Amino acid sequence: MARVLRKLNEFDDADALYAEAGVLAASAGDRSSELLSRIGRGFTLLGRGNLHDAERRLQEVLQDAEASQDRSNQARAHQGLGVVLSTGGRSADAIPHTWRAFELFEDEPSRIRVLADLGVMLLTIGHADGAECALTEVVRRGGTRDAVQNALIELMHCASYRRDRVGFERWRERCEAVVHDMPPNILADFYFKMGIGRARFGQFDKAATFLDTALRIAEEAGLHEFVFRIERITAGLRDCQPCEAAAEPISQSDAVREVSASLAQLGA
Repeated sequence: MARVLRKLNEFDDADALYAEAGVLAASAGDRSSELLSRIGRGFTLLGRGNLHDAERRLQEVLQDAEASQDRSNQARAHQGLGVVLSTGGRSADAIPHTWRAFELFEDEPSRIRVLADLGVMLLTIGHADGAECALTEVVRRGGTRDAVQNALIELMHCASYRRDRVGFERWRERCEAVVHDMPPNILADFYFKMGIGRARFGQFDKAATFLDTALRIAEEAGLHEFVFRIERITAGLRDCQPCEAAAEPISQSDAVREVSASLAQLGA
């Protein structure tokens, strides 16, 4: 019930139910469920935008999960920390946590989910090689329809970031082959990143058309955050420089380099 309420952005009610679940778990001696309820409360803090306390709470859960050798909750806490840190613009710090979650999760859907998150985080810091390794692995492994569709879109986005026209067109065709199965949030993202890609290649009129399509889909579906992002990009559309070299990656830590090297071995 708490998780459903959290997904509905009813954070106060969700937090109260997570807390109640934690009390019940503790009284029953169920340490794992107690930790899980605390992770849920960390996500309610994230939902409210309280990143500092969400990070603190998830770090505390991680320490307790490690002390009790609770592998599944260690994975969830690492995944949660990755989400919190990347949401706060700290993708370089988020990447090692997300990779550790991948190592700890034992079920394939969870592993695919964190691989997809890794791909997005790595591209955010300009590491297109690592991003493509992670996202290609998501496509290779399959998983849910949404996971594969999102990975295809992000691979198209990686190609435009590289100013790789051939790669961009190849992934665009793969996306268009499944476009009729895309839900509104993924469809809006597809047209949004199509628009960005066309702008990167200097095709501003086509870019504007795709961004307009993305905006219409987002508005009709009530995707307000998407609407804001699309409008912001559209306002600066002509500032894109066609076929310019991709930006240099942000300086990487040893941990990020290790994750990238490990990702390169996955499909080997």
